Amino acid sequence: MKKKQLFAVTVACTGCSRAPSISIIGSFFPVWMVSLVAGVILAFGVRSLLLRYRLESEVGPLALFYPCVVALFTCLLWLIFFR
Repeated sequence: MKKKQLFAVTVACTGCSRAPSISIIGSFFPVWMVSLVAGVILAFGVRSLLLRYRLESEVGPLALFYPCVVALFTCLLWLIFFR
């Protein structure tokens, strides 16, 4: 009976680590939201570079390309800074 109680306590305590949030001007935001905003900003930077060098017509369907760029930057930023 003691092993079952110990197992129940350890399972209940697995979520006791720090919350994945960051304080911005006193308000806590989830880190995925911060990463998403940064990913969108970086995707706008990619778009401006593609427009400057006239390469936007070479990337294929834009409705698929830019959401993938946002997802790429969002996941990379989250893995690099918050994992």
